[in-house]
Amino acid sequence: MRAHLLLAVLAGAAATGCGVALLAISGFLLARASQHPSIVAITVAIVAVRAFSLGRGVFRYGERVTSHDAAFRILADVRVSIFSRLERLAPAGLRSFRSGELVARFVSDVDATQDLFIRGLVPPVTAALVGAGAVAATLLIFAPAAGLLAAALVLAATAIPVIVIAADSRSRRRTAPGRGELAASLANILGGAADLHAFGAEATGVAQVTAADASLTRLARRSATASGLATGLTALLSGLALWGVLVLAVAATGSGALGRVPLAVVTLTALASFDAVSPLAGAALQLGHARTSADRIGAVLDTPEPVTDPVVPRPLPSGPIRIQIRNARVRYTADGPLALDGVDLDLEPGRRIALVGPTGAGKSTLAALLLRFCELSSGTATLCGHDLGSYAADDVRTVIGGCPQDPHIFATTIGANLRVARPGATDEELAEATDRARLLPWIRSLPAGFDTPVGARGAAMSGGQQQRLALARAILANPAVWILDEPAAGLEAETRRAIMADLLAVTAGRSTLLITHDLDCLDQLDEIIVLDSGRVAECGTHAGLLSSGGPYGQLWDAR
Repeated sequence: MRAHLLLAVLAGAAATGCGVALLAISGFLLARASQHPSIVAITVAIVAVRAFSLGRGVFRYGERVTSHDAAFRILADVRVSIFSRLERLAPAGLRSFRSGELVARFVSDVDATQDLFIRGLVPPVTAALVGAGAVAATLLIFAPAAGLLAAALVLAATAIPVIVIAADSRSRRRTAPGRGELAASLANILGGAADLHAFGAEATGVAQVTAADASLTRLARRSATASGLATGLTALLSGLALWGVLVLAVAATGSGALGRVPLAVVTLTALASFDAVSPLAGAALQLGHARTSADRIGAVLDTPEPVTDPVVPRPLPSGPIRIQIRNARVRYTADGPLALDGVDLDLEPGRRIALVGPTGAGKSTLAALLLRFCELSSGTATLCGHDLGSYAADDVRTVIGGCPQDPHIFATTIGANLRVARPGATDEELAEATDRARLLPWIRSLPAGFDTPVGARGAAMSGGQQQRLALARAILANPAVWILDEPAAGLEAETRRAIMADLLAVTAGRSTLLITHDLDCLDQLDEIIVLDSGRVAECGTHAGLLSSGGPYGQLWDAR
């Protein structure tokens, strides 16, 4: 990668240097030709003009290819690193970030950071090399002009970027967050389009997107103004420097200290040398925006991981999986309330337990703890007698899995969605899993079968079909311990009962933790734990809890 960047710098300097040399040699050639010399006297200059004109195009092409190739290679590595980091942070570590805004950070902001490599290295080094070369060449011909040219180039390379960066300070700070706000607003309105339409609130949603877009447009106008200021100031300084060199050179020519041919060379060299520094102000603007984008990416990447894997993870046990939790307490933030407060749980092989309770009771937090999406604040959680935290999180999820409350359906085919659970699954294995989930007849009725696209978030599927697809995924993954988090929530009563019956049939004889508000069919489970405000309110069998007349009985009567 460093070799690519070095080649880009050298090619950029060569291309700009060829441009300066081309104009200087052309001035020499024209001035010398006016003296009617023999063709032999100007042959070298003619050949040099052709060589520099070709070289400028070839080197510029090489600079573009190598710099962008290096930038794209670096960005590819950056994206892989980012998504690897996101995988470790999700889901608990990203609770404070909106999904649309995250997309903006890791698409628009990542793309913007390529300017750190393309504009942050090539233009400054090119300006330094070519500017120094132009001043040195002018110094050999006429020292006063070289001094004036050097001062003007330094001023263009330093003062003008500082001025335009100050003029663009507000836009630089707010453009990247503005893109994020627009993306978040747009994702929000698209995701809730049906609800907005149902309640007649489309105008409110559109107004939010319009306001975000208008704010971003104002910021873009400010950046364009700063960019125009940079161009104008550079052109002004270039013109002033050219006139200064010309006045000095003409005076020297009038006194006989400088010939007509050197006069043309010095003047055109001064004019062409500003090609080396003219991109610097625009590059400074782009680098400022790129730095803001990099800071936004860093803010996510610097988020502490919710779960830390051990340096040397313990290998998973080969026998039956036993889970024991004692006095578990969990906080999502250091000063936040307890999501779990002194919870005990024993999940023996083949035992099926239901977690019930009101919303916010801590049911999903207990599932997240078992899946190693969050850590204990205090208490113990063991897997086969060993601390759950002594195992790698990814290893734990190979033996503990199941159906989430809101399964994500990818915008691809049915088969690709199923192979998320087992990438190497054969068509026969897909058919077997979907048959057990009672989804196969519907799939076979489709012309494309498993190759049927399901649309964004499964738009081509009903809610029941989406849940059965999630069940088929779990069957393919075949975890030793099943966690079913509200697997039938939001479905109509008949569909909900059918899916619950199928889930109980599939998990018969398997260690299962069922999190649900639906109390039907719970008489088939071995134990029911009632949570309230993160605590265990009561536990027992369905019949025993009903007879005790406690919280479970109240939930049963209110269903």
